[in-house]
Amino acid sequence: MAVVDPAEIRSGDIEELSRTVSEAEKREAIREVESAFPTAFTWDYEKGARPALDKLYEKAKHSQWDAQTDIDWSVGGQIDLARDPNNPLNTLGATDEGPLGKLNAEERARLGHASIAWTLSQFMHGEQGALVCTAKIVQSVPWIDAKYYAATQVMDEARHVEVYSKYLREKLEWEFPINVHLRDLLDAVVSDPRWDFTYLGMQIMIEGLALAAFGFQYQMSPDPLLKQITRYVMSDEARHVGFGVLSLQEAYRDLTGAEIRERQEFCYEAALRMRDRFLSQEVWEELGLPVRECSEIMLHNPVQMEFRKVLFSKIVPNLKKLGLLDAGDGWLRQKFGELGVLQFETFEDTGTEYERMQLEEGEIRAG
Repeated sequence: MAVVDPAEIRSGDIEELSRTVSEAEKREAIREVESAFPTAFTWDYEKGARPALDKLYEKAKHSQWDAQTDIDWSVGGQIDLARDPNNPLNTLGATDEGPLGKLNAEERARLGHASIAWTLSQFMHGEQGALVCTAKIVQSVPWIDAKYYAATQVMDEARHVEVYSKYLREKLEWEFPINVHLRDLLDAVVSDPRWDFTYLGMQIMIEGLALAAFGFQYQMSPDPLLKQITRYVMSDEARHVGFGVLSLQEAYRDLTGAEIRERQEFCYEAALRMRDRFLSQEVWEELGLPVRECSEIMLHNPVQMEFRKVLFSKIVPNLKKLGLLDAGDGWLRQKFGELGVLQFETFEDTGTEYERMQLEEGEIRAG
């Protein structure tokens, strides 16, 4: 079998990868996406028929936090930290290649500020996507235990949008539009009429990648306020991904081989899109730097490439737990092997991991 270089596997050419939203789209306050899917009522109200989901629901009820009162918003200095060249978040993939090597100290400080604001802006937009998707799950999932839990997640996601919006607006004083590729992926997940694709796209793929990114940010950020926010969000996100794993395990037991393959292909395409396409395109555009050239530098930067692999650390074990990694002829295993991310398959899946990541009620109130 020929060896495939992961660096050669792309979800599009550089012109496509470096695309950004148009100026007209940036001015639009509302974006409508067509979505038609069945609404599932259930007359079986027996709580606890699915004990794992019931346990998750009970945990969620006791793990709620308030974005206004449980976060210490008195902590300041966020812009100075973002502009600091020694901020570990600013050293990830730092390079002197091309136009980036011509930046002076002030321009590098502005780049640091913009990069952190861009990252958190994409988290915020993704959280709104999760808010919409989870509301769809409440409406479309056929089990009462899943509806109960998904309702708590709707509240979680609203809180996440709120907390990132406040941090961006009041602390960093900079907000970026949604990355066009993230927008396209959210559109695809929202518009699909099948309820399990909403789970798979949002709970497993998008939230799984976010959970890995949050863990990295929590370890690296020198900002105590951002660390507190990230820790709170991570505790929720672990439950959300666990919810997807626990629910889809049951849903996928009776699917045909063709149906499983369709879901494997969806996961692979979503993984490629998430790995390749978040190249800070909007940052380069905002700072007046050549978007295509800077995106290509980031695409091939060795540190950035390794970081993008680490983002699979939550996705691969969860897909293995669902049986999608090895189902059929092992097509998805082969594809993930080509991407060089199979080393994560032995990591703990989030269906069991989430309990260790929860905040205790006293810890929440302590702030």
